[in-house]
Amino acid sequence: MSDTRPAGPPMGLRERKKARTRAAIRTEAMRLFRERGYAATTIEQIAAAADISPATFFRYYPTKEDVVLQDDLDLLLPEAVEAQPPSLGPIAAVRAAVAQALSPMGPADLDRLQETITLSASVPEIRARAADEFTRTIEVMAAPLARRARRSPDDPAVRHVAGAVIGVIWAATMVPPVSDDPADLVDRIDVALAHLEQGLAL
Repeated sequence: MSDTRPAGPPMGLRERKKARTRAAIRTEAMRLFRERGYAATTIEQIAAAADISPATFFRYYPTKEDVVLQDDLDLLLPEAVEAQPPSLGPIAAVRAAVAQALSPMGPADLDRLQETITLSASVPEIRARAADEFTRTIEVMAAPLARRARRSPDDPAVRHVAGAVIGVIWAATMVPPVSDDPADLVDRIDVALAHLEQGLAL
């Protein structure tokens, strides 16, 4: 995703540098995947293209698959959830946060999402890693939901809500085609979350 972040305290110099490095790794990796193919691209090649060492690569992404599966939304969405008014329930807070975090997306962000979907569908290693990523993302979402509810992130009720939220977001986004209008993506996710809020009735 782009460097646009939800309203809140500005990032410090160290945070900005880390965000730039993370974005550079992701940008160069996706470029190399397009040019050489996913299997033919090595972590060493990605690191060289991003002007970092392989050791630095692993400080940002545990595996090559994570470059595809992880993006700035992992950081933006939990922050936006926590920033919502306390009067909002958990699903309503996520719906508001999604609109806040995703609306600034530009064409490059949407192109990358389309590439993520394509690679996730075609590369067995990425499909396998997606299960671990799904679990990790639930934990990321559980943290702000727990703080809002003044509960532990390990509370089963918190994890149930976090899992349901991430599940419907994945179901809404990880299918082609991806519209070239960010508002359409926000609407797709909002419809999914509204369905969850209404009890997922069929």
